[in-house]
Amino acid sequence: MTKKERANFIDCYLDKRYPNPLVPLAHKDPYTLLIAVLLSAQCTDERVNRISPLLFAIADNPVAMSRLSEKKIESIIRPCGLAPMKSKGIFNLSKILINEYDKKVPQSIDLLEGLPGVGHKTASVVMSQAFGIPTFPVDTHIHRLAQRWSLTSGKNVKETEKDLKRLFPISRWNKLHLQIIFYGREFCTARGCDGLKCELCVTLFPNRRRPVRTKK
Repeated sequence: MTKKERANFIDCYLDKRYPNPLVPLAHKDPYTLLIAVLLSAQCTDERVNRISPLLFAIADNPVAMSRLSEKKIESIIRPCGLAPMKSKGIFNLSKILINEYDKKVPQSIDLLEGLPGVGHKTASVVMSQAFGIPTFPVDTHIHRLAQRWSLTSGKNVKETEKDLKRLFPISRWNKLHLQIIFYGREFCTARGCDGLKCELCVTLFPNRRRPVRTKK
């Protein structure tokens, strides 16, 4: 298969397997999604979904969050890891939303990336999942799978994102990034498949004999 043929096969395969992928992080609006995605850095979605309701029970909007102290936020979100950094980001971005954005999460990837604690991947997820604006959030998991499936030669997530955007139609970006994540978690895991074991890898590369090493 050519790279484009692989991309088309993967697109059809994943759309059949996961026809209606749900957003994995529990939230009720763009603000709570933004906070949940920020909490998910180096933390599982399952853990975030256990901890975020405890935070949102006392502060589910920028005003309420800004009334808490950083220490209070930190004490609640500690199980998610990186709590000092995350609590500082949550507290400060909440104040910025109040003072500069009328308490609303901006619908701009550039403005989102300007908020404390918000990187490109977090901003992309919010744009995609909160506002339905086409983006292709690429984390280390999607980066790993894109390399296993020879969809990219990118050495980092930024390069891989550019490659995937060129390969897949913009109308599929928002849904496909979730489908790739779900397949990776279920079948093509970091340790469970090295490019030689899962159904998709074997179908795409029946003659592959060597494990695929991910370029970080």
